[in-house]
Amino acid sequence: MAAAPLSTPARAQIVDYAIDPAHTQVDFRWNHLGLSNPSASVDVASGVLRWDATDPTRSLIEVAMPTRSIRTRVPALDADFSGAKFFDAGKYPKVTFRSTRVERMGVGNRFRVHGELTIRGITRLVVLDARLNGAAMHPMYQAPAIGFDATARVKRSDFGLDVALPMVSDEIDIRITLEGLAKGRTP
Repeated sequence: MAAAPLSTPARAQIVDYAIDPAHTQVDFRWNHLGLSNPSASVDVASGVLRWDATDPTRSLIEVAMPTRSIRTRVPALDADFSGAKFFDAGKYPKVTFRSTRVERMGVGNRFRVHGELTIRGITRLVVLDARLNGAAMHPMYQAPAIGFDATARVKRSDFGLDVALPMVSDEIDIRITLEGLAKGRTP
């Protein structure tokens, strides 16, 4: 069943969307010894997207991701990632992102989302290249829904994650797909 598009009202339409953890994925990828490009995922435990359809530059996003939820498909590496050498989940239980500015790229549905990424208690500015996939009435919940994809590249050493450099790349590619449902309208 296709989702029905939302009409754009004549005046500002600002909607707070709760990020749907079941339809949101955050994956990251690195290079290992110049031979392979393994990946991992982390859950989005909570988050909100405030979307201004009339002026997207006034929008914002905040998300929290539990470090213990990082999964690599290699149980020993998952345990290492939770430990003190990597994400130190006992001391730093969450990775967070909070946008500081949204910039529209041209007239289409592409944006640059500037924000603060905090890992291991270290906050750095990052830029997400984002694309609005769509905004529609969710056919199951009869509530406004929205979806985005985004990518970014960060240096893990900027966050104190310098284990195994240079055998494991410093640059980490992040890929996000996000779906939100208007707050107060969740299933």
